[in-house]
Amino acid sequence: MVPGPAGSLATFPMTAVRRADRRRRYPRASTRTESGEQGSMKLGTAIAEILAAEGIEIVSGYPLNYLFEYAADADIRPVITRAERTGGHIADAISRVTSGKQIGVYATQHGPGIENGMGAVAQAFGESVPLLVLPMGYRRDEAHIAPNFNSTISLRSIAKSVEPLNDANQVAAVFRRAFSRLRNGRGGPVVVEIPRDMWFADVTVPLDYRPVISTRSGPDPADVRRAAEMLVAAQRPVIYAGQGVHYAEAWPQLKRLAEKLAIPVTTSLQGKSAFPEDHPLSLGSCGRAIPRTVHHFLAESDLIFGVGCSFTPSDFATAMPEGKTVIHATVDPGHLDTVVQADVGLVGDAALTLDALLTVLDELVDTDRDRTAVAAEIEQVHDDWLAEWLPLLTSDENPISAYRVIWELIAATDAANTIITHDAGSPRDQLSPFWKCTEPLTYLGWGKTTQLGYGLGLVMGAKLIHPEKLCVNLWGDAAIGFTGIELETCVREQIPVLSILFNNSYMAMETNAMGLSQSKYHTMEISGDYTAMAQALGLYAEKVTDPADIAGAIRRGIAQTEAGRPVLLEFITSRELRISTHGGDTYMSPVPDNFR
Repeated sequence: MVPGPAGSLATFPMTAVRRADRRRRYPRASTRTESGEQGSMKLGTAIAEILAAEGIEIVSGYPLNYLFEYAADADIRPVITRAERTGGHIADAISRVTSGKQIGVYATQHGPGIENGMGAVAQAFGESVPLLVLPMGYRRDEAHIAPNFNSTISLRSIAKSVEPLNDANQVAAVFRRAFSRLRNGRGGPVVVEIPRDMWFADVTVPLDYRPVISTRSGPDPADVRRAAEMLVAAQRPVIYAGQGVHYAEAWPQLKRLAEKLAIPVTTSLQGKSAFPEDHPLSLGSCGRAIPRTVHHFLAESDLIFGVGCSFTPSDFATAMPEGKTVIHATVDPGHLDTVVQADVGLVGDAALTLDALLTVLDELVDTDRDRTAVAAEIEQVHDDWLAEWLPLLTSDENPISAYRVIWELIAATDAANTIITHDAGSPRDQLSPFWKCTEPLTYLGWGKTTQLGYGLGLVMGAKLIHPEKLCVNLWGDAAIGFTGIELETCVREQIPVLSILFNNSYMAMETNAMGLSQSKYHTMEISGDYTAMAQALGLYAEKVTDPADIAGAIRRGIAQTEAGRPVLLEFITSRELRISTHGGDTYMSPVPDNFR
């Protein structure tokens, strides 16, 4: 429990006793009375009992949605945000940090509520996050009258499935289908739209809802043997691990494979923390910005083994080099051969796939291969790269370098007990190459689509699930303009996260793309006193302008979160353009041809 605003103890976090009690109460949702006779209940009550039976502990979003009342009655905590989109981001993180074992649930008002929340659904779709979206809908007699917003029509392109609930007695069937799609296969948003005139309808048939089954599938044994033989024969293989490793909880198998064959491992940004980055075989993570080790070993590789990944092209992902032998292990066959052509495809759960590979490899390879030479090469390339960046990471320049803040944050925190995320733009590219994860699910990486303001909601959701961990969000002054008011939600909902803001009063990444409009109309200049704003909202906040004060401010901020208070640390930073690409190149934004 954490101290409330007035010093009282908050009872919001779900205790183990309350979880156990609810599972006893709702192991199987039913409308039957204790005597066994068939009773009736309101649809909202039935929905809440189904959610409880599925282990849901939190519903986030924005009113008016009657679910919040019914959820509270079933001891499911409603978390109310200041904007619809952030409610979706919180639910998104709940699914991520539990590997989909607890599904994030996102509820909004009909019409303008879900219209404002579409970005959260699109973000989860792009990131393959299992997210249950429960928007209200217009009354059934109004649902198809223009211009009323219809979620079952409008969200179809950014959801795994959509379905309206138009008959109270179909509630079990509709939610069974929804949860089955959430708990099986590749993740994605699942939408159940509930018309506002349905909420108080009676469920008059036996509810008799049981939690859905969750299944896994494995790859073709013949393909597994081919892949194992290719891995054994490869001279310079590299493993590229995606977030499918997180959802399958296949971290031990990934580590065992790497160690058995002495294979270097890199991850996608979404897969970051799937392999310990302090391990001698770790190359670090991919993304727009990368450590030199990633570029060096991918370029020199003769085989790339992608596991739990899609190889989807993105401006915020590392492109795989051409001309390599590729083994692609994915849970979704629709991802095979989309851009990167595979020589072998292994379709199935990442853990089952790696288990099968390891079984065959135990037949082919008696003992673990010596990793001395490859580990030494990784260390040499990494150390040479880091030596080039250390002057910036330890810089005393003023305005402050964002890299200096990140370096001090690394020194002040225990990575194993920290969950960290970034926002879009510079904070992502500045953080990801240098932050080394040592435990799974301690980094919330993202980047298939990059909506500004996403990071704060993610770290709030992470803190709700892991109140014992330090949860940190890095963002810039552009991102805080989108979701900064949610700092008040952190205070009101008692979510003590550490938010680190890089404020350079400028859209630095667009420097070379918007030079003309900036010179004529000052289009890239933004401003604000965010420390004053945060203090007014009830946070502990500091503004830091001197590099000598960075470390102390971070220590004080961490101490405040441990005392139960959300924190904003605002660092006045330089207009930094440099990021680590292909080993430390200076990054420049693209310039339109007509402005060159």
